Amino acid sequence: MRRQRWLVPLLAAPVLMASADDPIAAVALHLAIVLVAAKLGGDLAVRIGQPAVLGELIAGVALGNAHLAGIRVFAGIAHDPAIVTLAGLGVLILLFEVGLEETVAQMLQVGLTAALVAVAGVAAPFALGWLVGVWLLPDASVYVHAFLGATLCATSVGITARVLQDLRQSQTLEARIILGAAVIDDVLGLIILAVVTGVITAAGAGMHLGAGSVAAVIAKASGFLLVAIVLGMKVAPALVRAAGMLRAPAVLLATGLSFCFLLSWLASLVGLAPIVGAFAAGLVLENVHYQEFRDRGEHGLEDLIKPVSGFLVPVFFVLMGLQTDLTAFAGEGVVVLAAALTLAAVIGKLACALPVPSGANRLAVGIGMAPRGEVGLIFANIGLGLTLHGERIISGSTYSAVVVMVIVTTMLTPPGLKWALGRQTAGNSGTAAQRHGKG
Repeated sequence: MRRQRWLVPLLAAPVLMASADDPIAAVALHLAIVLVAAKLGGDLAVRIGQPAVLGELIAGVALGNAHLAGIRVFAGIAHDPAIVTLAGLGVLILLFEVGLEETVAQMLQVGLTAALVAVAGVAAPFALGWLVGVWLLPDASVYVHAFLGATLCATSVGITARVLQDLRQSQTLEARIILGAAVIDDVLGLIILAVVTGVITAAGAGMHLGAGSVAAVIAKASGFLLVAIVLGMKVAPALVRAAGMLRAPAVLLATGLSFCFLLSWLASLVGLAPIVGAFAAGLVLENVHYQEFRDRGEHGLEDLIKPVSGFLVPVFFVLMGLQTDLTAFAGEGVVVLAAALTLAAVIGKLACALPVPSGANRLAVGIGMAPRGEVGLIFANIGLGLTLHGERIISGSTYSAVVVMVIVTTMLTPPGLKWALGRQTAGNSGTAAQRHGKG
């Protein structure tokens, strides 16, 4: 206790010394706290075999609930407009980076099995999330139930890809199915998000959307992605070639980010979430487009974007943690809601493995599709910003329950995937031993 009483004034001192006339000083302090917390949390997570994003999220939860231990100096960070803006940019960079890791060719070559896995991996969690909302939040509007379903649709395949890489299983049939399905899963998830947010926004404006209007929203979301991808494939090469004529430093990075931000703005212009445009921008930019930069010894866009994402993306995850109120779990039914959402999230993704051929490890595919990670948090964050008749669609307690679901599914995937693949390896070894004995 003596140490804590000594530490609190020390932590508060920089805040007290910051000039009220210089808003940059407070932002600089908040940003320093967020980045240090993110890296310490990420380091701890990696050391215990978990993805860094999980540590960043939990670090934010710790900062946001430090007042429960009498430490109140972090209270203003979550409401700092500059931090919120930087976190929003971090989301765009994150989806742009996800798009860069995928290609249009992958979307066209994933095969029927991966497509069926993706469709099932979106439909089953959406239905289960909706049912959980109807069951545990009967007084909430249908829009809340729909948004819970949309949040469960997400898949953070980056976590699974890292585990498969560590286990040297990246070239297996299961890995190809998971990674292929994830491409379609991302697109379908963004379309569902666009539909749900469009319906909620229309309801908030006093308009009722019938089946025809919902179909129009689906067509708009799908059409934007299609047009952005088709036109982007034609425009992007010429854009990068034109940029290659410039000799200013960091031209490729500036070109890529400008393209990302432009499509994000266009997506918002047609009523979609800006992340849809950011994802489309990354999807159409491929290595071949900036080969000229590589030929003259410069790094590719995937490498150039890493320092930017390393700065902005952790700000988003820490902010998501800061917005999680642990006292909400003292409320009636919140723990039950978190547990039910987690169970629905896991069962929904296990169900997506049903279309997998019998020769593949269905359990490994289902577990590999289970982590929600950063994508689930993005969906939940968008829910926090949606209002209907002056009230937020996703309340603080519901958001906290979603964060728990994200944490649990993210933590379960690495050991679960190792167990499922190890179980298959052991089974194959046993079968081989039996055959050898019979021989």
